[in-house]
Amino acid sequence: MILARYLTGRLLRSFAIVAGAFLAMMLLVDMVEQMRRLAEHEVGFGAVLRLAVLNTPEAFYQITPLILLLAAMWVGLGWSRSSEFVVIQASGRSLSRLMVVPVLALLLTSMGYVAMMNPLVATAAREYHRALAQFRGATVAVVSGEGLWLRQADAEGQTVIHAARTEATGTQLFDVTFLEFHPTEGLSVRIHAQRADLRPGHWQLREARRWDLATLNPQAEMQQHPHLGLPTDLTPEQIRDSFAQVRAIPLAQLPGFIAALERAGFSALEHRMRLQMELALPVLMVGMMLLALALSIHHMRAGRAGLRALVTILAGFALFFLRRFAQVLGETGQVPVALAAWGLPVATFLLAVGLLLNLEEG
Repeated sequence: MILARYLTGRLLRSFAIVAGAFLAMMLLVDMVEQMRRLAEHEVGFGAVLRLAVLNTPEAFYQITPLILLLAAMWVGLGWSRSSEFVVIQASGRSLSRLMVVPVLALLLTSMGYVAMMNPLVATAAREYHRALAQFRGATVAVVSGEGLWLRQADAEGQTVIHAARTEATGTQLFDVTFLEFHPTEGLSVRIHAQRADLRPGHWQLREARRWDLATLNPQAEMQQHPHLGLPTDLTPEQIRDSFAQVRAIPLAQLPGFIAALERAGFSALEHRMRLQMELALPVLMVGMMLLALALSIHHMRAGRAGLRALVTILAGFALFFLRRFAQVLGETGQVPVALAAWGLPVATFLLAVGLLLNLEEG
C-alpha cells in the first residue's frame, strides 16, 4: 500500500507540474491571439487579459488527457532511469496489482475533475462569448422551453426575434414575432408572422401583421402583408454558432437543453455527443495514463528512451485525433452516439492493460 501511494503521489505531482506549465503558456498565447482578434477595436490590456482568462479554461480542458499522458510518460521514464521498475520486479511485486490504487485514485479524481471543471468551463465560455459579443456587436441566440430567441442589431436599433419552433438549420422560423427597439424611444414596432425564411440580407415573412407602437391606436392601424421583407445581416452559421455553444452549457443542464432543442425543432446530436463524451472522459484519462506508462517503462539497459518518448507522444496525438474523428461521426449521425463516445476510451483502456500485462510478463 505504501508503494502504491508513492506511485500515485508521483503521478499527481507530475501532472500538477506539467499542467501548470501548459496553463501558463496557453494563457500567454491566448492573450496574443485576443490582441490580434480585437486589433480593430479599442480594447485595453485589462480587457484582453480578462478575455484570455475566460477562454483558457476551455482549451485547457480539451487537452487535459494529453497533459495527463505527458505527465505519466515523464513518471514512466523516471522509473526506468532510476531502475525503480527493476527493483519492483525483483522484489516480487506485481506491477499490475500496484497500478490498481493509482487507477482507482485517478478514476475518482477524474470524476471530480469533470464535475468541477465542466461548470467552470461552461461559465467561463458563456462569459467569454458574451464579452466578445459586446466588442463585436455579435448576434445572441437562446433556446428555451418557449422556443428560440434571437437578437440582431443595426444602425436603427435592435430587434428581438422569438419563434415557437424552427427547422434544424435555423433558417426557417414558425409562429415568429419581431420586436423592434428604437435606440432612444424603446419598443417601436411589433411584427408577427406565420413563417419567416432567412434569405441573404433579409428575412422573408409570410402572412405578417405589423403594429406601429408609436401611434395612438396601434391595433386600429395594424397592417397586414402576405409577404414582407425585413433587412438583416444574420447568416445561418451565426445563428447556429451563437446558440449552440456546447461548452457554455453545464453538464447537469445538458439533458434539459437537449429536450428544449428538440422541442424547438433543432438537431441535438452535437449536444448528445457532448454529454456522452463528458461521461466517458474519466475512462479515457485512465486509459491514457496506463498507455503512457506501458509505452515508457523499460529496462534501462535496453536504452532507446528517446524513441519510447516519441512513440508515446505520437500515440497520444493519434488517440486525440481519433477521438475528434469519432466525435464528428457521432455528431453527424454516421455512428451511434454511445459507440462514438465510449468506443475509444474503452479500447484505449483495454489496450493499455494488455501492454502492461505483456510488459510484466516480458
